[in-house]
Amino acid sequence: MTDSQNTPTPKDPKRSEQSKKAKKPSKTQMRREARNFALQALYQWHMAGSTLNEIEAEFRAERDLSQVDIALFSELLHGIPAQVAELDQKITPCLDRTLDELDPIELNVLRIGTFELASRLSVPYRVAINESVNLAKTFGATDSHKYVNGVLDKLAKSLRSAEVNAARP
Repeated sequence: MTDSQNTPTPKDPKRSEQSKKAKKPSKTQMRREARNFALQALYQWHMAGSTLNEIEAEFRAERDLSQVDIALFSELLHGIPAQVAELDQKITPCLDRTLDELDPIELNVLRIGTFELASRLSVPYRVAINESVNLAKTFGATDSHKYVNGVLDKLAKSLRSAEVNAARP
């Protein structure tokens, strides 16, 4: 339906009023945003060497985190650096190059995915992989999502073998 100037008009005025009100994001959306911000914060930690507390304080002060799962953001931001050696040790056998040769974005996406596969067992392995692939699509190089998918798929087979085997025919 259009008006005389060919601009779209709502078919249902009541629905239009409802859509103008700010929708509360779903838990899934809030977790996705937490991962997005965590990746940015981890990149900052990786590249600039700022302390985690400084980075978290900066994010809380300068960014709108109202639609972010703050607990997950904090868990990723503090949990990944605390386990970075163990996470990198898990990732390395699944790579076709050294960690130093990885782009910092890819490396931190892989760390997020590995952390979720290893430590957040309530997150299904497919969700952990998919969320990391989405991070790579959003922030990484053109085909980095394919690489991230392949690495995390291999890793899931070793870290979550029972879950992976149960899901595959």
